[in-house]
Amino acid sequence: MRKTRAHQGLLRLRLYVAGNAPNSLRAIANAKAICGEHFASGHELEIVDLLEHPRRALADGVIVTPTLLKLSPPPVERVIGNLSDTNQVLLALATK
Repeated sequence: MRKTRAHQGLLRLRLYVAGNAPNSLRAIANAKAICGEHFASGHELEIVDLLEHPRRALADGVIVTPTLLKLSPPPVERVIGNLSDTNQVLLALATK
């Protein structure tokens, strides 16, 4: 019961990066900052290194890094780049 309730309305994100590439490091820092500032009360951020888990990226249709996927709530959205444009990221993550 708790797991189901915890996932309702939870912003679930997956960020694909490529090792320690500069854009990947920026994207990680920007994603954490955006989540901490705007979604502190309810988010889950998973970071997946494409170099370590290429099949996961293929399964999600990710061919460019960094790529941020909003998995829930629906619809699935994606933002490509280092996430430095906070307004663009917030528009993609809007849960309307």
